[in-house]
Amino acid sequence: MGKNEEIYEKRFARHLDELKWLYMELYDSAEHFEELLGMMKDMYGQRKAALKKLDLEREENPQWFKGNDMLGMMMYTGQFAGNLKGVKKHLDYVKSCGVNYLHLMPLMESPKGRSDGGYAVADFRKVQEELGTVKDLEDLAAQCHKQGISLCLDFVMNHTSEDHAWARRARAGEKEYQDRYFFYDSWDVPGEYEKTVPQVFPTTAPGNFTWLPDTGKWVMTTFYPYQWDLNYRNPLVFHEMMYNFLFMTNLGIDVIRIDAVPYIWKELGTSCRNLKQVHTIVRMMRMIGEIVCPGILLLGEVVMEPEKVAPYFGTVEKPECHMLYNVTTMATIWHTVAVQDTRLLRKQMDIVYGLPKSYTFLNYLRCHDDIGWGLDYDTLESWGMKQVPHKQYLNDFFTGALEESFSRGELYNNDPVTKDARFCGTAASMCGVEKAGFCQDEAGMEQAIRLDRMLHAYMLFQSGIPVIYSGDEIGQVNDYTYKEDPDKAEDSRYIHRGQFKWELVENIEKEGTVQQRMFDGLRKLETLRSCHEAFGSEAQVQTVDFGDNGLLGIVRTGETEKIQGIFNFNWQEKRVFCEHGGQNLLTGEKVEAGEWILIPAYGFVWLKVPVE
Repeated sequence: MGKNEEIYEKRFARHLDELKWLYMELYDSAEHFEELLGMMKDMYGQRKAALKKLDLEREENPQWFKGNDMLGMMMYTGQFAGNLKGVKKHLDYVKSCGVNYLHLMPLMESPKGRSDGGYAVADFRKVQEELGTVKDLEDLAAQCHKQGISLCLDFVMNHTSEDHAWARRARAGEKEYQDRYFFYDSWDVPGEYEKTVPQVFPTTAPGNFTWLPDTGKWVMTTFYPYQWDLNYRNPLVFHEMMYNFLFMTNLGIDVIRIDAVPYIWKELGTSCRNLKQVHTIVRMMRMIGEIVCPGILLLGEVVMEPEKVAPYFGTVEKPECHMLYNVTTMATIWHTVAVQDTRLLRKQMDIVYGLPKSYTFLNYLRCHDDIGWGLDYDTLESWGMKQVPHKQYLNDFFTGALEESFSRGELYNNDPVTKDARFCGTAASMCGVEKAGFCQDEAGMEQAIRLDRMLHAYMLFQSGIPVIYSGDEIGQVNDYTYKEDPDKAEDSRYIHRGQFKWELVENIEKEGTVQQRMFDGLRKLETLRSCHEAFGSEAQVQTVDFGDNGLLGIVRTGETEKIQGIFNFNWQEKRVFCEHGGQNLLTGEKVEAGEWILIPAYGFVWLKVPVE
């Protein structure tokens, strides 16, 4: 037995009993289980020596992704650099941003006009032709590893495109492939599902089933009519998707973002969300990864409130995802900007800070998607902010419909009946950079940059991995040219998915430009974060109440130092009493005990204070 085989067998033996027990609980087929084990060993055999070496290094340092020097960036390959070779060419720029975690948005083959931004996958092993080839992706991953960058890619688990080979064969009447989805001859069973299963997009994709007139059948389509839900009750679906999962890891992908994971198990009489079988599947994925490719991470996309998100970490003894998104915070941050009231954000932070420090969250201000105002309305209503009018206010504020608003953007999935809608726009446009630039308002631009920097400072102050959306580092504003593309014109999310403006990068070196002020300000914050022990994952974190709802205070306490962040979400300057003194990390200035600190409108301070 060779060394590699010994390593594999040792990992395999560690997980075999639990993996078999969980598999048999779902599928009760020893024959199918043996097939799965054979595939796992084959995929390990295909794994390159360099990746096996990286696996061993990361096994020896399982906390490798938890350092306070981790910084992520997410981008669309085509928008950033045209194709995968272009991204590879521009990795030096990515490194100059301090980024060592790069998330490329979905790039596997998907049909034009029915791609859902790449989340309607037609082939899990083929890259979109205009972006390159699988070989280009593999080469990019290898180059990222040479530069110390981990590469993240989406794995769309819940559904396939209706153009996927399985879907085409199912549509042609092949029972074997119809059994990989949810096909029904009549409305009887779909009607029962509809009684308990909520709708994801009531306006653009009403109902959870689509009628296929050419087959005379209904098919389950939770998200869009062209995305057919996979049936994980069928062991062949689980097997094939695990093959695809391991295929991606063998290309050198370090982080697998499992998309829409709460939805993957369907059960009549339930909401088909967060069922126990989902956790069984994710746990099996974690074990399969730890056997075949232990250097990779699972990132779960669970767009729900914290109490429903946290279970996807699993337990210490039986872990599931390595990382999860701090989802609800994004919407709450922008709510806080609009109402200048930090109470809801503070409440959410207290919940997150009360979770085990071993949990790793990804934190972000903006992402590729819209902002849905899924806030804690029970709490807000107790403060006089009722759900329907409050959502209307937020959308009016951020679209610039209100006189006092500095934001610009557009609505997505606007329901004219309920007045419910989601919002789209870049961070810079939401902070006022677009409006100030258009109006040539220097004071407005100063405020916009200060607000943008304060929000990034808040994000970087959190535990976990901060992730920047590509273009935010140079203050890129909304791109309205999407309306000229017939494949995108109806999807306002492309307003913040515009082409990366390489001509603006040149301004980074020009003192006083928006790009220089944004870029340098962000890099200074990132550098401070990486070199102070209090920003480590083991630090104790808690909020501070200054008795002023416009201010948010957070204290991070490490073994050797304590750092306080004070963030002003109000349009007026604030003064904060500093009882024990300290040092302003951004300016280096000493703050005397008993001194009042001035926090400008939409400003902040990071203060190193004495450890008691």
